[in-house]
Amino acid sequence: MAESRVLYAQHALLPEGWARNTAVAIADSGTIDSVRSNLGDAPPGAETTAGALVPGIPNCHSHAFQRAMAGLTETRQGEDNFWSWREVMYGLLQSIGPDELGVVATQLYIDMLKRGYTGVAEFHYLHHDRNGKPYADPAEMSRRVLDAAQMAGIQLTLLPVLYCHSDFGGKPATEGQRRFVHSVNDYLALYHALAADIRNMPGARLGVAPHSLRAVTGDELEAVLSSVGETVPVHIHIAEQEREVEACLATTGQRPVAWLLDHFEVSPHWCLVHATHMEAAETKALAATGAVAGLCPTTEANLGDGLFPAVDYLGHGGQFAVGSDSQVCLDPAQELRLLEYGQRLTYQRRNLLARPGRSSNGGSLLRDAWNGGARALGVETGAIRPGARADLLVLDEDHPGLAGRSGDALLDSWIFACDVSPVRDVMVGGLWQVHDGSHPLEAELSEHFRAVMAGLSQTVGIP
Repeated sequence: MAESRVLYAQHALLPEGWARNTAVAIADSGTIDSVRSNLGDAPPGAETTAGALVPGIPNCHSHAFQRAMAGLTETRQGEDNFWSWREVMYGLLQSIGPDELGVVATQLYIDMLKRGYTGVAEFHYLHHDRNGKPYADPAEMSRRVLDAAQMAGIQLTLLPVLYCHSDFGGKPATEGQRRFVHSVNDYLALYHALAADIRNMPGARLGVAPHSLRAVTGDELEAVLSSVGETVPVHIHIAEQEREVEACLATTGQRPVAWLLDHFEVSPHWCLVHATHMEAAETKALAATGAVAGLCPTTEANLGDGLFPAVDYLGHGGQFAVGSDSQVCLDPAQELRLLEYGQRLTYQRRNLLARPGRSSNGGSLLRDAWNGGARALGVETGAIRPGARADLLVLDEDHPGLAGRSGDALLDSWIFACDVSPVRDVMVGGLWQVHDGSHPLEAELSEHFRAVMAGLSQTVGIP
């Protein structure tokens, strides 16, 4: 058996707290073999990190193709809201083919890595060609996402999306949605084809994503869940917009979260994305399931969705993770900062989301993002401990925002006082993907990415 490689860090954040002079042994499989602290010297042959060693952050919700339109929907056109933004997004779709998606997704995943995301749950619903017809290989677009993640070196939980209808009551999909739509049978054929691929991709995981209650009926959701089993990750958009809540009430007599909890066994394998508009009883009930609320504060602010009831949800012991969603922000620290700031503006008080027994707000937010993110992605990550994946970050302790900080003050300053990311090095599954803030594919990919973006920008009217 080959000897484990060893990382040595003067400061490392372990599940029990900060430790000094720590050696982390990593197996060839990319998991952590052992962790030893308070050593006198670095073990022979160990690689010394140039900063504090902390877990990488899982990204619980991403639409890779939307990176192509980030920043291009900020021109006012009448009464702008989520629904008008969605029409712009539908227009962009007409110009994205497999090649464009592959380039955009690879660049996106590299940028995520550089900011501290080491894994991503890709909520992938761009399936068909521009006419809404399956490609010769129905999994063509999904496989471009898989290839992009492998090339960039990020851990991927692929969530192919089931999208059947345009709204509650089984309304037919619109022209703008034609690239998304599957029957349940065709969707399950796609899922099982991808499952065969992913078995040969170390670190990759497959889950399911019923798009939303407006796009999938209860019977369709039940058919999918009964086919894929009880332990795969299940992600669903829910209660993002008030109009969606009103339509659910009109059709079913219940609000979306209440309806879902009454009709399905929602468990810790589930991630309810956004869940913005919940009443108090829904908030308490969702927290009790152990499911993860997938929060994307920057996207939710960008779209005018509203504020998630985080104080009440965490007060009931709820779990959450953060994601980049529409890709207007790729920095997990900024997502956590905005999550806390939204609550401060609502309650006119400070440091609201630190769990009981945790005095550090930034540290508490990060620990929740690590724990909830690992659960949402369905992977053993988010902690420096034996058996976990070696998904790790090195924070530059000489960064101006971190200078003179130690312990959880380092985490507080990372979340609340660093406009430029202090993430220096990034390891995924035991392999360095970012070193000194750079990814080895950046120069090679940048020309292709600029060319693709120049063409796609025309689609949304940018001269």
